[in-house]
Amino acid sequence: MPRRITWLSNVMSAESIGLEEKVAKAIEVTESPPAWMCLACRGAKLLCGQPRCPIIVKAQSMARMGEATFSDQIAGSSPPGVFVGRYGYPKVSIGPMVPPQYGDTAILDTPEEWLGRPIDTIVDYRYSLVRGNMRARVEDAASPSSTMQKLQELSMASRPVDTELRLSKAPRRTLALSEDTQPYGPSAPLERFVTSNVSVDKKIEKAYYDRDLRAGDAVFSLYRDGILVTRLQRALSIGMLGEGARRRFVPTRWSITAVDSNISLRLIDKVKGNPTIDEYRVYSYSVYDNQYVAILLPEPWRFEWIEAWFPNTTWNQYTREPYMIGDYEEHFGRKTYARVGGCYYSTRLAVTEELEKEGKQAAAIVLRETYPGYLMPLGVWNVRESIRMLMKQRPEKYDTFGAAVKAALGRMKIDAKKWHETSVLISREFTQTKITAY
Repeated sequence: MPRRITWLSNVMSAESIGLEEKVAKAIEVTESPPAWMCLACRGAKLLCGQPRCPIIVKAQSMARMGEATFSDQIAGSSPPGVFVGRYGYPKVSIGPMVPPQYGDTAILDTPEEWLGRPIDTIVDYRYSLVRGNMRARVEDAASPSSTMQKLQELSMASRPVDTELRLSKAPRRTLALSEDTQPYGPSAPLERFVTSNVSVDKKIEKAYYDRDLRAGDAVFSLYRDGILVTRLQRALSIGMLGEGARRRFVPTRWSITAVDSNISLRLIDKVKGNPTIDEYRVYSYSVYDNQYVAILLPEPWRFEWIEAWFPNTTWNQYTREPYMIGDYEEHFGRKTYARVGGCYYSTRLAVTEELEKEGKQAAAIVLRETYPGYLMPLGVWNVRESIRMLMKQRPEKYDTFGAAVKAALGRMKIDAKKWHETSVLISREFTQTKITAY
């Protein structure tokens, strides 16, 4: 279902959520869903008609849960971390995340520092964080209660905050997985929480008290001030940014894509004013049994992102052939939500960051092959940080597009012909005559 990225009315409206639920319930149950269905759903829309995503359930059972047990009272240093759910929107679950340990716990909720660490380690990070949940209406962010203000203060902390949770019951040993968000650990209803020694980030605090500053402007200004994307997503999610009366709590899943989209759109506007690169470039990077390749063309801005999921990977469990899905935009952008979801916007952000730093413009084709060693979804952060690392590699340079594509696709396992057929921009480059030919 095409969706626009919007601000503070969220990435999806309540009406579209209801429609998706009706569609899911109307679909006949599919025991072995095809890859196209899984990649369109990614565990969120239940298009197969089953009450829970069987792939997510399987991945969660494979995740190492550790030996920790939790009581109904948790005391430790919050990274800081908060979470806003999407189920029941516009009345959502919201609360702090706290590990049963004190000290420097920042890495537990800082995906920018995770790339290359073992998946088991990342799972352990997330499983150690206990979520306390309470219900709130999204519009409550415009005039938050004292409890919500305390939660907002926690989220703008510049370092871990000593926090005590009192839960209505001991949390179950579970791990929640999603293609869009990083894994989330045990949770239980929250009765109350207490914080101490909160040292807030002055830059975020300033944006919080500016109730005339639009959310998109606040996000980009803070980004320019060096605030991590993860922290910006948290600030937006917990309703700390935007014009006062329009502030809303935004489900974490939606705030991630909204921030990636907003920042990348603003960077694109700047990149378009730069001269193009002088050659064809090929970048390559591999991590977590994913192969990434980027081809930059010495042409005005255009962008394409294509994923190829091999059999026995997360979203291609029941077929025998790799399944490819992608989306693209022309020079003046796109109006509909990319069917490949949040990874499209996180990749676009990573590419435009590097172009803007270099003061150049280019058309970009970014490809991903995912192999069976990628055991479970880790979240959009994984793609964003992988593409950031990809764009920091030393590129190979070529005089022609044909030579660049041959080199790039030579690193991939899928036949080059299949990539040519799937990619709009690659096929166009080989078939469309340019004005420079005359």
